[in-house]
Amino acid sequence: MTKIMALIDGSMYSQGVCDYAVWATAGVPATVGLLHVVGRRGASSAPINFSGTLVVDGRDQLLDELASLDEIQGKLTQRRGRILLDQAKGWLVKAGVAEVTASLRNGDLIETVLEFEPDTDLIVIGKRGEAADFAKLHLGSNLERVVRASGKPVLVTARAFQPIKRFLIAFDGGVSSMKAVDHIARNPLYAGLECQILTVGVDTPKARKQLDDAAALLRSGGLDVQSELLSGQPDKVVANRVETGGIDLLVMGAYGHTRIRSLIIGSTTTELIRSCMIPVMLFR
Repeated sequence: MTKIMALIDGSMYSQGVCDYAVWATAGVPATVGLLHVVGRRGASSAPINFSGTLVVDGRDQLLDELASLDEIQGKLTQRRGRILLDQAKGWLVKAGVAEVTASLRNGDLIETVLEFEPDTDLIVIGKRGEAADFAKLHLGSNLERVVRASGKPVLVTARAFQPIKRFLIAFDGGVSSMKAVDHIARNPLYAGLECQILTVGVDTPKARKQLDDAAALLRSGGLDVQSELLSGQPDKVVANRVETGGIDLLVMGAYGHTRIRSLIIGSTTTELIRSCMIPVMLFR
């Protein structure tokens, strides 16, 4: 049975996470585990030291009131999380998912994801969370952390669901992209979809053979495949193909460099997730 972990928060992407989780269950016995993680409180919520500015009675009274407000805030946050999970669970059940579980956890998101990961086949997460700057198209702060930490495929969803009929594999011959090809060739979820596989780089005999071998593996899985090798800057060429080719899903390897190197030279993965208005399936 396919097991899907769907990460939701209060952002507008949570509906998309649920819808794409439903898509991922199509044609296969599957269970969806909803997960909402309430992060650890930062230093800004800690009591402030007023010992040098307030008399004892005033200080103690204020600290008591702050503690009371903190307790109320914690209860409201828990209640809100349960409401979000209940609504998402109801939607999934209504959409026909036979088995849905819901978990509300406190703590670090990555630690919680790794706790659930051994029993998970696919992680579904929104492109942006509640804290992201939508005006500047900033990605969610936890997205890269989840993708880098997990060894499972991660489906990064668009805001609104669109039926998937045609998908593109951005193939560079590396381990991650070969993992993606192998996964797709074996997964009935992709049966009947139009598949394109694209390599961007210098047209050498090695690159051509890697592309042909990958296309052959996909065809052996029953897929109708079109393959192409183009020159240019990978993120720009792939993004252009997504925009002009009517692509509904982009599949690619993720974060081939360390975070530090990505900060210096940029990340193709981040740029494509940011610029493409479709879901992206990532493999590490």
